[in-house]
Amino acid sequence: MYFLTAFQLWPQNALLSSEKAFTEFQKISDSIAVDFPEDDIKTYRRSSFSESQLQNYLSLHYKRLDLLKNIDGHHSFVLDSYLHSGNWFMEVGFPKESIKSYLNFFKHYQAHEGNLTEKERDVYIEMLTYARSILAQNYAELNELDSAAIQHKKNLEYTKSLDYIYYPSALNNYGLFFYWHKKDLDSAMHYFQKAYTITKASYPNHTLIGSIRDNIADIHTERGDYPKAQPLYATNFEFFKTAINEKTHTKDIPRLISAGAQLTTTNAYLNRLTAAQRTFKELEAIVVSHEERNSLGSNSKLEYLEAKEFLLKQQNKIPEAYATSQQINAYADSLQLIAKIADEKWQTELNDAIVDRIAINFKIDRIQKENKIKSQRTRLWFSGVLSSVFIILLIVLYLNRRQHLVNAKNKQLLTEQKFENTALKVEQLNTEIKSRERDLSDFAIRLTQDQDWAKALANQLSAIKQADAKEREALIEELDHTIANKISVDTDTREFFERLDKLSNTFYSKLTQNYPDLSKNEIRLCSLIRLKIESRSIATLQNITLASLNTSRYRLRKKLNLSENTDLDLFIQDL
Repeated sequence: MYFLTAFQLWPQNALLSSEKAFTEFQKISDSIAVDFPEDDIKTYRRSSFSESQLQNYLSLHYKRLDLLKNIDGHHSFVLDSYLHSGNWFMEVGFPKESIKSYLNFFKHYQAHEGNLTEKERDVYIEMLTYARSILAQNYAELNELDSAAIQHKKNLEYTKSLDYIYYPSALNNYGLFFYWHKKDLDSAMHYFQKAYTITKASYPNHTLIGSIRDNIADIHTERGDYPKAQPLYATNFEFFKTAINEKTHTKDIPRLISAGAQLTTTNAYLNRLTAAQRTFKELEAIVVSHEERNSLGSNSKLEYLEAKEFLLKQQNKIPEAYATSQQINAYADSLQLIAKIADEKWQTELNDAIVDRIAINFKIDRIQKENKIKSQRTRLWFSGVLSSVFIILLIVLYLNRRQHLVNAKNKQLLTEQKFENTALKVEQLNTEIKSRERDLSDFAIRLTQDQDWAKALANQLSAIKQADAKEREALIEELDHTIANKISVDTDTREFFERLDKLSNTFYSKLTQNYPDLSKNEIRLCSLIRLKIESRSIATLQNITLASLNTSRYRLRKKLNLSENTDLDLFIQDL
């Protein structure tokens, strides 16, 4: 109902001039700002919206995005609007929509950088590196890790020549990518250490150094090296007691509580219970103070409770630890329920808004076409008369030469048909040869895999022969289970690929035509990528490891002649 009313008030979106679109954008923004100003933190929290407010906000916001396409000349305004859209979608948990806005931001900046003043370009330095980092984060959340890595590398290249905190920040973000998403602790530590060295030398009081120090300590903790993690957490706890956040100009209480909880837990792991208790007392005072002011975040409270539970366990205060554990479970369950309800509500509202947006764009497009038809009808009539006269003259000339051309063309067609028949036979023979070569290559790969499995089977039989009576029965059962799994996997995999080949016949033909050097396994890999199947599942279906799959992907990229910046998955899905 809301969209219908808005459409009746403003039916000529596609025909709006730049200034009218700009004015309309500002009117919509003023309407939104009554309840949700852009500079108010509540605008970026899901919990701030009721259902009706959410419906209106999404509808108006999508209308603003449509208007941006028609605004010309106000380049800084358009860039800021795309940034706000990307930030808002990111904060409320819609990475796909956030990616679209950030890509539009970069596209507009590249197209109109020359139209910006030197002062405006200086302002956008920080925005460019921030947007690139969040764009990479959004891709990572969607498990599009290749795209995320590309954005991180672009950000490192851009910030390397900038004389400020941006470069170590980009290094830290790339380290987090390896830590959180790639689970590659060595690579993560490499980038964290590099960022820490630069920040410590040039910006020792910047709060970024606390974040990097925390990341390094977390890796030590994950590796079980608590003696190395402890001094880093201790330094951070003291650092965040006085450090002022550069953007909010206030103390970063969540970071302070996190550092205190980590230091308490680490001291408890090292059995330094006196030091752990002393740190916990300080932490408890901070938490109680902010609880009384109703300014304690839910994550901070959970970290505090988890540290308390672990300390009580180490102190052998089991009843108190159990009570704290119950409190943690109840609190975490309530947070998960609230988050689930919010996610469902937001997803429903977003879908409704998108459907409405499509509907209004369809109506606008129809009106535009009707107006164009009306405005051009007179000119078309005159053009039609002139064209008719011209066509009559052409027909007269055509009829005079028609018979001569028909005879000549018939002779030409007979000659071409003979040539095409010969060429077709040659092509069919070449295709059959290549197909058999690919089948032979696939057979060799399968034979190698079967040989490896046979070797493993021989090792199991050898172990059975050498085992005593008690172990032999279990080993025989394990061998039987391994053989059954092999038979089941081979049957299921064969059936899956037979169905895949039937469903992907058209895609296979197009792929083979464009890239005739691809083997049958590589064609099947393309089809699995096209279906957006995860890498781990593809490796399982092809009976190979993830490392082997990555090698196959690398070889496939070379055969497809893809550049380093081209995303393999997107390229195949666009074929």
